[in-house]
Amino acid sequence: MQSKIFRPHRDDVLLAVVSVLGGVLLWALGVYSTNNRHFFPAWAALVPLLAIGPMELLRRTAPNTTLAVGTAAVIADQFTVGNLGTVIVFTDLMYAAVVYGKPAMARRLPISTGLITVVVTVVAVAWLRTPQSLMIGIITGIVCFGPALTGATLRNHREAAEAARLRAAQTALLAEMDRTQAVAAERARMARELHDMVANHLSAIAIHSTAALSIDSPATSREALGVIRENSVQGLAEMRRLIGLLREAGAGQEAAPVPSLDGLEALLERARANGTASGLDFVLHDARPAGQSLPAPVELAAYRIVQESLTNALKHAAAGRVRVRLARCDGLLTVGVDSPYGDRPGPRAPGSGAGLVGMRERTELLGGTFTAGPRGSVWQVRAELPAAEGTVAE
Repeated sequence: MQSKIFRPHRDDVLLAVVSVLGGVLLWALGVYSTNNRHFFPAWAALVPLLAIGPMELLRRTAPNTTLAVGTAAVIADQFTVGNLGTVIVFTDLMYAAVVYGKPAMARRLPISTGLITVVVTVVAVAWLRTPQSLMIGIITGIVCFGPALTGATLRNHREAAEAARLRAAQTALLAEMDRTQAVAAERARMARELHDMVANHLSAIAIHSTAALSIDSPATSREALGVIRENSVQGLAEMRRLIGLLREAGAGQEAAPVPSLDGLEALLERARANGTASGLDFVLHDARPAGQSLPAPVELAAYRIVQESLTNALKHAAAGRVRVRLARCDGLLTVGVDSPYGDRPGPRAPGSGAGLVGMRERTELLGGTFTAGPRGSVWQVRAELPAAEGTVAE
């Protein structure tokens, strides 16, 4: 495996070249920073400069190393005639150590350089006892504390911007998840609505078409074809109503009224017409107190549960009486459908299994309870829905 070739940032290369060349030019022009307290020849000022200049190449990748070398170089520079290039490069390395270094270093450097500035200022004033001694502290602050504070400010702004970007990304992700869930919930609702509206008519069509094919009687075939035509027309009307509800507003379609429990008698009349060939009779026992309204979602759910139960009875029930019961007590609407359970002669329509799932989903979405299953010779469907205003689950 080949090792990665180190390539410094092009800006860092430019900084290194300009720093070294600028320092050499200042030295050649005789611009010194400490010419009154040097211990070495003038050319010795180039040694710290040549040591600290190349550190600009590593300011992003190795800030710890560059700061250590830079500190040693700037201290050594104080024992020569001094070079402003060395001091300027050190300030940049201090800034880079805070910006690109580890978080612990970025936190410690502004504090430590601030303390160093205070200590140097106090010692200089106490030792020299002149107003000019304050300049030592000021210069120390400019060289050490100033770059560290500037780097910390920039780093804080960058981290705040990154945190804001992450929050925005998380918000967008949550919004997309909510949108996906809303789309899935709407698709499930549309599937339930489509199944409840059309399955009843398609089941009747399947039963009577099977009867027409299996019974060789012109009268029976004509009667079955009549029922098939009636249910196909009604199914198409229900389908058009659903499509109209799904179209955008302003498309020139007015939504049909939502089915309610007031239409149960008409629903049972259609079931009686479709169930004649199967020997089924349908009766309604409505024990609800008169004059009490129901929340619209509860009324629609109850209607659909009765509709699906009648469809299942037409598909699977044995000959006999199907009883639909409605009652309201203690803030609950109870919906019950009892149909004969047993072997059934003659044609039967196939079932998809989605009917019971849809009824259970409708009930649970409203915070109610649902049960369905055989009880002896009767198949019982029971749903308890919250009937008081304001109690429907969101």
